Amino acid sequence: MPQLIGLHVYPLKSAYRLSPESAQVEPWGLTGDRRWMLVDENGRAVTQREEPTLGQLRIVRAPDGTLTVTAPDGARIEIPAPSVATGAPLVEADVFGTVFKVAAAPAEVGAWFADRFGERFQRRVGAVRLVHLDDPLSRAVNPKYAQPGETVSLADAFPLLITTTSSLAALNELLAADHPDDERKGAALPMERFRPNLVVSGTEPWAEDGWRRIQVGELTFRVTKPCGRCVVTTTDQETGVRRGPEPLRALGRHHRFDKSLAFGVQLVPERPAGVTGDLLGTVRLGDEFTVLEDGPRLVPDPLTEQ
Repeated sequence: MPQLIGLHVYPLKSAYRLSPESAQVEPWGLTGDRRWMLVDENGRAVTQREEPTLGQLRIVRAPDGTLTVTAPDGARIEIPAPSVATGAPLVEADVFGTVFKVAAAPAEVGAWFADRFGERFQRRVGAVRLVHLDDPLSRAVNPKYAQPGETVSLADAFPLLITTTSSLAALNELLAADHPDDERKGAALPMERFRPNLVVSGTEPWAEDGWRRIQVGELTFRVTKPCGRCVVTTTDQETGVRRGPEPLRALGRHHRFDKSLAFGVQLVPERPAGVTGDLLGTVRLGDEFTVLEDGPRLVPDPLTEQ
């Protein structure tokens, strides 16, 4: 029986994951997921694309939103969630072309983060600032894929990302076939490289390319599109080291969506009948997974390609 076997929350965009046994779901994503991020002097998001070691920051998020961050050097900082209500300044942030308002933490907090990454980071990126999405209604989902009023946290594009263990196994088989003489071919690519929110087992490889609506436990989700992948997938999430061109090269050969290299699909949660307010429900490890609606595949099937 297909079921939910992985659940991940990333309170600080591009930092290390939390992997709880259950998580509440809000219209804009899992509670606490990607509500904080670093931005440069122009308000643009700073992610593992610019600094792969960002993923080495360990995060604890308190129920009131306070963030405790521990760096690899052992330095620790605790940051209360800034908000307009407490007098925090609102600044503009830019996540890949969408501009919206966020609450800024004090400047010395940004300096603490910049110090963790060293002079090379500071020369390349410059000063950074830590910001918090005080108002989760301030950033709309791409209207090409959204329904009226749908918003997203500080995730790249959509509230949630789901991946499947069967597709990862199939991708690892493609990698082994592409590199038959590589002495490292026995080292399977881990799911953590793809930074999903939900991980499902028991489905057919690449079946997600045709999903339109799914159900996980008590909640349903609309599938918007395959997730285009970037250089972050080449980064070892345990060490912060880039590991070469894979899996991007294999996805480019075998699993493209339009001009993107695809792995996993993006989700928007649906509001259950009779439920009001921000909390839509809860997903839990072991929840049953069901495909409610299928459609034409959006990505060519690498299992049948010639």
